[in-house]
Amino acid sequence: MKRVRLTAAMMIFGLGLSACASVETATRNTPIEQTQSELPAPAPSFALAGFDVNVPTTLTVSEKNSYKPKVDIVWRGDPYGNRYQQVGAIFEDAIQLGGGQLNGAMPVIVEIEVKEFHALTEKTRYSIGGTHELEFVMTIRDAATGNVVRGPRTIRADLVGYGGEKAIQAESRGLTQKFRITNHLARVIQDEMTLATGWVEPKGRVTATVVPMTPVQPI
Repeated sequence: MKRVRLTAAMMIFGLGLSACASVETATRNTPIEQTQSELPAPAPSFALAGFDVNVPTTLTVSEKNSYKPKVDIVWRGDPYGNRYQQVGAIFEDAIQLGGGQLNGAMPVIVEIEVKEFHALTEKTRYSIGGTHELEFVMTIRDAATGNVVRGPRTIRADLVGYGGEKAIQAESRGLTQKFRITNHLARVIQDEMTLATGWVEPKGRVTATVVPMTPVQPI
Protein backbone atom coordinates (compact mmCIF):
# COMPACT_ATOMS: atom_id res chain seq x y z
CA MET A 1 0.00 0.00 0.00
CA LYS A 2 1.19 3.48 -0.78
CA ARG A 3 0.56 6.61 1.25
CA VAL A 4 -0.71 9.62 -0.62
CA ARG A 5 2.02 11.31 -2.63
CA LEU A 6 1.07 14.92 -3.35
CA THR A 7 3.73 15.86 -5.87
CA ALA A 8 4.31 18.66 -8.29
CA ALA A 9 4.12 16.14 -11.10
CA MET A 10 0.34 16.17 -10.74
CA MET A 11 0.33 19.72 -12.06
CA ILE A 12 0.53 18.33 -15.59
CA PHE A 13 -3.14 17.49 -15.25
CA GLY A 14 -4.14 21.08 -14.48
CA LEU A 15 -5.23 22.40 -17.88
CA GLY A 16 -8.64 23.22 -16.42
CA LEU A 17 -10.46 23.62 -13.14
CA SER A 18 -13.46 21.89 -11.62
CA ALA A 19 -15.23 22.67 -8.39
CA CYS A 20 -15.49 20.05 -5.67
CA ALA A 21 -18.46 20.44 -3.35
CA SER A 22 -19.77 18.36 -0.51
CA VAL A 23 -23.31 17.00 -0.64
CA GLU A 24 -25.63 17.70 2.24
CA THR A 25 -28.82 15.88 3.06
CA ALA A 26 -31.70 18.28 3.63
CA THR A 27 -34.19 16.96 6.17
CA ARG A 28 -36.11 19.89 7.63
CA ASN A 29 -38.83 19.70 4.96
CA THR A 30 -39.17 15.92 5.09
CA PRO A 31 -42.73 14.80 5.89
CA ILE A 32 -42.99 13.59 9.48
CA GLU A 33 -44.45 10.26 8.36
CA GLN A 34 -41.49 9.49 6.07
CA THR A 35 -39.57 6.53 7.43
CA GLN A 36 -35.84 6.56 7.97
CA SER A 37 -35.38 4.02 5.17
CA GLU A 38 -36.98 6.44 2.71
CA LEU A 39 -34.56 9.27 3.45
CA PRO A 40 -31.78 9.92 0.94
CA ALA A 41 -28.55 8.13 1.75
CA PRO A 42 -25.98 10.49 3.28
CA ALA A 43 -22.96 11.38 1.21
CA PRO A 44 -19.71 9.82 2.44
CA SER A 45 -17.15 11.99 4.17
CA PHE A 46 -13.74 10.61 3.26
CA ALA A 47 -10.14 11.80 3.27
CA LEU A 48 -7.56 9.88 1.27
CA ALA A 49 -4.95 8.31 3.53
CA GLY A 50 -3.42 5.84 1.09
CA PHE A 51 -4.05 3.61 -1.88
CA ASP A 52 -3.23 0.25 -3.39
CA VAL A 53 -3.44 -0.42 -7.14
CA ASN A 54 -3.23 -3.93 -8.52
CA VAL A 55 -2.81 -4.63 -12.23
CA PRO A 56 -2.75 -8.45 -12.39
CA THR A 57 -0.12 -9.87 -14.70
CA THR A 58 -2.70 -12.44 -15.76
CA LEU A 59 -4.30 -9.69 -17.87
CA THR A 60 -3.39 -10.09 -21.53
CA VAL A 61 -1.45 -7.37 -23.36
CA SER A 62 -1.00 -6.65 -27.07
CA GLU A 63 1.30 -4.36 -29.02
CA LYS A 64 -0.34 -5.35 -32.31
CA ASN A 65 -1.32 -2.33 -34.37
CA SER A 66 -4.74 -3.58 -35.45
CA TYR A 67 -8.05 -1.81 -34.97
CA LYS A 68 -9.04 -3.67 -31.80
CA PRO A 69 -6.81 -6.42 -30.42
CA LYS A 70 -8.82 -8.92 -28.37
CA VAL A 71 -6.88 -8.52 -25.12
CA ASP A 72 -7.28 -6.86 -21.71
CA ILE A 73 -4.62 -4.16 -21.97
CA VAL A 74 -3.93 -1.94 -24.96
CA TRP A 75 -1.86 1.15 -24.19
CA ARG A 76 0.15 3.43 -26.47
CA GLY A 77 0.20 6.63 -24.42
CA ASP A 78 3.67 5.91 -22.97
CA PRO A 79 6.84 4.69 -24.70
CA TYR A 80 7.09 0.94 -25.19
CA GLY A 81 7.68 -0.69 -21.83
CA ASN A 82 5.99 -2.54 -18.98
CA ARG A 83 2.31 -1.88 -19.68
CA TYR A 84 1.22 -3.24 -16.30
CA GLN A 85 3.36 -0.67 -14.50
CA GLN A 86 2.28 2.13 -16.84
CA VAL A 87 -1.42 1.38 -16.34
CA GLY A 88 -0.88 1.13 -12.59
CA ALA A 89 0.81 4.54 -12.55
CA ILE A 90 -2.15 6.09 -14.37
CA PHE A 91 -4.54 4.78 -11.74
CA GLU A 92 -2.26 5.99 -8.94
CA ASP A 93 -2.19 9.47 -10.44
CA ALA A 94 -5.97 9.38 -10.89
CA ILE A 95 -6.55 8.40 -7.26
CA GLN A 96 -4.38 11.27 -6.04
CA LEU A 97 -5.96 13.73 -8.43
CA GLY A 98 -9.51 12.70 -7.59
CA GLY A 99 -9.14 11.94 -3.90
CA GLY A 100 -6.09 13.83 -2.71
CA GLN A 101 -7.98 17.07 -2.15
CA LEU A 102 -10.79 15.56 -0.07
CA ASN A 103 -10.83 16.50 3.62
CA GLY A 104 -13.69 14.44 5.02
CA ALA A 105 -14.06 13.00 8.49
CA MET A 106 -12.87 9.44 7.81
CA PRO A 107 -9.35 8.68 6.52
CA VAL A 108 -9.63 5.85 4.01
CA ILE A 109 -7.56 3.55 1.87
CA VAL A 110 -8.61 3.19 -1.77
CA GLU A 111 -7.96 -0.19 -3.34
CA ILE A 112 -8.26 -0.72 -7.08
CA GLU A 113 -7.87 -3.90 -9.12
CA VAL A 114 -7.78 -3.33 -12.85
CA LYS A 115 -9.92 -5.63 -15.01
CA GLU A 116 -9.58 -3.96 -18.41
CA PHE A 117 -7.62 -1.03 -19.82
CA HIS A 118 -8.21 -1.06 -23.54
CA ALA A 119 -7.21 2.28 -25.06
CA LEU A 120 -6.71 2.90 -28.78
CA THR A 121 -3.98 1.55 -31.03
CA GLU A 122 -2.22 3.90 -33.42
CA LYS A 123 -4.25 2.50 -36.32
CA THR A 124 -7.54 3.25 -34.56
CA ARG A 125 -6.54 6.59 -33.09
CA TYR A 126 -5.41 8.09 -36.38
CA SER A 127 -8.37 6.82 -38.37
CA ILE A 128 -11.85 6.04 -37.04
CA GLY A 129 -11.39 6.61 -33.30
CA GLY A 130 -13.21 4.44 -30.80
CA THR A 131 -13.77 3.87 -27.09
CA HIS A 132 -11.32 3.65 -24.21
CA GLU A 133 -12.74 0.62 -22.41
CA LEU A 134 -11.92 0.92 -18.71
CA GLU A 135 -13.08 -1.47 -15.99
CA PHE A 136 -11.87 -1.93 -12.44
CA VAL A 137 -12.97 -3.01 -8.98
CA MET A 138 -12.82 -0.31 -6.31
CA THR A 139 -12.92 -0.88 -2.56
CA ILE A 140 -12.74 1.79 0.13
CA ARG A 141 -11.51 0.83 3.61
CA ASP A 142 -11.42 2.66 6.92
CA ALA A 143 -7.72 3.48 7.33
CA ALA A 144 -7.92 2.97 11.11
CA THR A 145 -9.68 -0.42 11.21
CA GLY A 146 -9.27 -1.86 7.73
CA ASN A 147 -13.02 -2.45 7.54
CA VAL A 148 -14.69 -2.06 4.15
CA VAL A 149 -16.89 1.04 4.08
CA ARG A 150 -17.79 0.95 0.37
CA GLY A 151 -17.50 -1.80 -2.20
CA PRO A 152 -15.98 -3.87 -3.57
CA ARG A 153 -17.71 -2.44 -6.62
CA THR A 154 -17.05 -3.19 -10.27
CA ILE A 155 -16.94 0.10 -12.17
CA ARG A 156 -17.23 0.48 -15.91
CA ALA A 157 -15.88 3.88 -16.97
CA ASP A 158 -15.69 3.87 -20.77
CA LEU A 159 -14.55 7.07 -22.47
CA VAL A 160 -14.82 8.28 -26.05
CA GLY A 161 -11.46 7.99 -27.80
CA TYR A 162 -10.75 10.61 -30.43
CA GLY A 163 -9.79 9.61 -33.94
CA GLY A 164 -8.38 11.15 -37.10
CA GLU A 165 -8.09 14.92 -37.30
CA LYS A 166 -9.85 15.37 -33.96
CA ALA A 167 -7.20 13.24 -32.26
CA ILE A 168 -4.40 15.23 -33.89
CA GLN A 169 -5.93 18.56 -32.86
CA ALA A 170 -6.52 17.34 -29.32
CA GLU A 171 -2.92 16.13 -29.08
CA SER A 172 -1.67 19.57 -30.14
CA ARG A 173 -3.62 21.12 -27.23
CA GLY A 174 -2.18 18.68 -24.72
CA LEU A 175 -5.31 16.54 -24.60
CA THR A 176 -3.45 13.28 -25.02
CA GLN A 177 -4.93 9.87 -24.36
CA LYS A 178 -3.07 9.86 -21.06
CA PHE A 179 -4.38 13.26 -19.99
CA ARG A 180 -7.99 12.48 -20.88
CA ILE A 181 -8.01 9.00 -19.33
CA THR A 182 -6.28 10.13 -16.13
CA ASN A 183 -8.67 13.04 -15.61
CA HIS A 184 -11.68 10.88 -16.43
CA LEU A 185 -10.64 8.19 -13.96
CA ALA A 186 -9.98 10.89 -11.36
CA ARG A 187 -13.56 12.14 -11.76
CA VAL A 188 -14.95 8.61 -11.51
CA ILE A 189 -12.92 7.90 -8.36
CA GLN A 190 -13.90 11.23 -6.79
CA ASP A 191 -17.59 10.53 -7.44
CA GLU A 192 -17.20 7.11 -5.85
CA MET A 193 -15.62 8.75 -2.79
CA THR A 194 -18.01 11.70 -2.41
CA LEU A 195 -21.46 10.91 -3.76
CA ALA A 196 -24.11 8.86 -2.00
CA THR A 197 -24.73 7.05 -5.28
CA GLY A 198 -21.08 6.69 -6.16
CA TRP A 199 -20.10 6.89 -9.82
CA VAL A 200 -23.09 6.73 -12.15
CA GLU A 201 -22.56 5.80 -15.78
CA PRO A 202 -23.88 8.39 -18.23
CA LYS A 203 -26.73 7.63 -20.61
CA GLY A 204 -25.28 5.49 -23.35
CA ARG A 205 -22.65 4.21 -20.88
CA VAL A 206 -19.76 6.08 -22.53
CA THR A 207 -18.47 9.45 -21.31
CA ALA A 208 -17.88 11.87 -24.17
CA THR A 209 -16.32 14.94 -22.54
CA VAL A 210 -13.60 15.15 -19.91
CA VAL A 211 -13.61 18.07 -17.49
CA PRO A 212 -10.01 18.54 -16.26
CA MET A 213 -9.66 18.16 -12.50
CA THR A 214 -8.12 20.71 -10.18
CA PRO A 215 -4.53 19.54 -9.65
CA VAL A 216 -3.44 18.52 -6.18
CA GLN A 217 -1.09 21.13 -4.79
CA PRO A 218 2.27 19.87 -3.43
CA ILE A 219 2.76 20.14 0.32
